Amino acid sequence: MALELAWYDLVGLLGTVIILAGFFLLQAGRLAGTGLIYQLINLFGAAGILVSLIGKFNLPVFLLEAAWMAVSFYGIVRSLRLKRSQRAG
Repeated sequence: MALELAWYDLVGLLGTVIILAGFFLLQAGRLAGTGLIYQLINLFGAAGILVSLIGKFNLPVFLLEAAWMAVSFYGIVRSLRLKRSQRAG
C-alpha cells in the first residue's frame, strides 16, 4: 500500500523539515536565535505547515503555526530595525 501525498502535504512536510533543520542548527550553535536567517526559517517553515492544512483543517495546528509566523515576523522586523539603528549610530 503506497502512501499518496497531495502537493499540500509535500509543502507541509517541507515546512516541518525546514523548522526542524533550523532548530537543529540553533542547538548546534550554527545559527543565532535572534538572527534574521533563523527567523526566516521559522516563518517559511510555519507557512508550509499552514499550507498543508488545505487538505484537512486542524484548528490547534492552525493557531500554533499562525502564532509561530507572527512571532517570526516580529523577530524579522526587530532584527531589521536593530541592523538599521546600528548602521545609523
